[in-house]
Amino acid sequence: MRLRRRRRGVRMAEDSPRLGEEARPNENQHDNRSGASGQDGSRDRGLIEAVDLVIRSRSAPDLFREIAPRILDLTECDFLKFSQHDPSQNCMVTHYWSRTQESGQCDAFAVDECVTGWVWMRQETITISDVEKEKRYPTCMQELRKHGVRSYTVLPVSTAKRRFGAIGLGKKVPEILDSGDLEFFHRVAFLVSLALENQQAHRDSKEQRERLQGLVTIGRQLSSSLELETLLTLVFANVRQITGCDHTVLALLEDDRKFLRAYAVDHVPGLESLLTDRYRRVLTAEGTAARAIETRSVTVWTTEDLEKSGIPVTKKMLEAGIHSLCNVPLLLGEQVLGSINVGSLRRNAFHPEDTEYLQQVANLIAPAIRNANAYREVAQLKDRLAGEKRYLESEIRSEKGWDKIVGSSPALKRVLDYASIVAVTDSTVLITGETGTGKERVARAIHAMSRRKERSFIKVNCAAIPTGLLESELFGHEKGAFTGAVSQKIGRLELADKGTLFLDEIGEIALELQPKLLRVLQDQEFERLGGTRTIRVDTRLIAATNRDLAHAVEEKQFRSDLFYRLHVFPLHLPALRDRSEDIPMLVNHFVEKSGVRLSRRIETVPAEALAAMRQWSWPGNIRELENFIERSVILSEGSVLRAPLAELRQEISRQRGGAEGTLEDREREHIIEVLRQTRGVLSGPRGAAARLGLKRTTLQYKLQRLGISRTEYIA
Repeated sequence: MRLRRRRRGVRMAEDSPRLGEEARPNENQHDNRSGASGQDGSRDRGLIEAVDLVIRSRSAPDLFREIAPRILDLTECDFLKFSQHDPSQNCMVTHYWSRTQESGQCDAFAVDECVTGWVWMRQETITISDVEKEKRYPTCMQELRKHGVRSYTVLPVSTAKRRFGAIGLGKKVPEILDSGDLEFFHRVAFLVSLALENQQAHRDSKEQRERLQGLVTIGRQLSSSLELETLLTLVFANVRQITGCDHTVLALLEDDRKFLRAYAVDHVPGLESLLTDRYRRVLTAEGTAARAIETRSVTVWTTEDLEKSGIPVTKKMLEAGIHSLCNVPLLLGEQVLGSINVGSLRRNAFHPEDTEYLQQVANLIAPAIRNANAYREVAQLKDRLAGEKRYLESEIRSEKGWDKIVGSSPALKRVLDYASIVAVTDSTVLITGETGTGKERVARAIHAMSRRKERSFIKVNCAAIPTGLLESELFGHEKGAFTGAVSQKIGRLELADKGTLFLDEIGEIALELQPKLLRVLQDQEFERLGGTRTIRVDTRLIAATNRDLAHAVEEKQFRSDLFYRLHVFPLHLPALRDRSEDIPMLVNHFVEKSGVRLSRRIETVPAEALAAMRQWSWPGNIRELENFIERSVILSEGSVLRAPLAELRQEISRQRGGAEGTLEDREREHIIEVLRQTRGVLSGPRGAAARLGLKRTTLQYKLQRLGISRTEYIA
């Protein structure tokens, strides 16, 4: 059996590929048929009716259903098949009609597994003279035999623009079509191709109108508000409706350009599993959008591409049923903001007109993202400035005169010298000392001498704020983060951006908050409570405590890694009893300050009062002295300060009378005397530890417990 193949009715060369044996037509029969004018007239009328059907048809199934019976009536064929190519599945979808059986739709066949697919690819006419003897395409041949077809001819259906499919004509006798029949069927195929072209043009026109309307709608949506994430949900729903996609993700590059973060997700029911990627931060190089971002052009992935990619996220997509993917870069001038990533459950879903439309959508979204980011930055700056204003107003009311550090003792001067050295750097400073020694004033002095002096100095007392609220106070929170969070709050860390954050009583911070604070010290970044966006700051940290943090680390009450991060440059403030020579200056300062506030004019401080005050150990340090002076000014009626000395003498007598107090005072005085003799040296055969008969570590513990700083006695 040989096969006759024609291109538009022209016989092919003998060396062309053959599917079967060629059957030659009966010339006399051909002459008889060509001369049958009645049959020609009937066919002409049939073609005129077909033209009318072509004009009125709006879908391929309707066209095939109307035209197929007429073709069978006008010919001696017993079986008719229309096969249309489906590009999404790359298969031939087939409709058939038979004189003896009802019409129907066959299963779709892969292009390379059926005769009509061969004709569609090659655009050549094929004639099989005897189906029973044909060995190739067994599934198709079996279907033809089921309908009693013995001979079969297939013609391509195409125009200059498109290849649509093929028409198959079958007879129940093993004979081929003569030239007249073949010419007639070519004319029918031509009319069908025109109808399909017309339908396609109609669909293209409709889709183009829908796309244009969709772009107008998206532009209107994006310009209606600056709450971008809410708008993008509406935009992507519009994109899904127009393109038929099933899953859309907007991913934006972070400042370092190394990471992408998903901000908006849209999907059809059944793809909920992919929503776990919402707000997920991934390396740009590990995502499917890497190529689109690098080349600044649209990238389309087929099923085979996704299977071969080796990218972890594509495996999850395939498991969810995604078989096509399109990555569209978000371009704003020379800058790449991120990408729109669109997935479909269909194979080969994205055609050139789809990618062009998605690029137009991206061109609308990119400036909207820029505007939304600018709006968010302005809003954050406004909130930050408002927060700074409120904070600074309260600071001004409560901290007038903060910059005045009174005293001229060597111990205080040494601390201030170290403070001036570290101030010009951005290093973390840990200020230690007993309560009331002026740690905050030293911290403010460091800020005032630094390059950050024009920016904010933000203070947080970690001991005064409950643990449950301290995280919100430090890091801020988003609206709805917890019950009562009715609005967004800017944390103290953000307020201190480009400035200094002072954490007083840092030893009281809860263990569960310490890792988050450590991250700020290491990376200068954090997230608000209830938020997902990483916020970066440039903040200098100064911490203060009256606790022995090293001992707290040993007791597992403070993280060692945080302690070492804080202990970059320690400063220890001496207690007031260790710089008693500064007491007269402090007394005069507090007398003047309290006198102005209380409208009292004090001109003289009795020497007896000063001597008594220098004898008192002042366990509350400068704060206790200030309060004592204020009480004295209140009691003074004239220009001479009337200090309640009986109160001091009673306390001094009580302490001296107490055995425990006497032993501790004597121990302290003895250690100080030895430190003076050894000039602050602890170790070695001539060191203070050896003279006192103590281990060096034991002596260090006693110095910490008694509030003695050996640096004050170093020559």
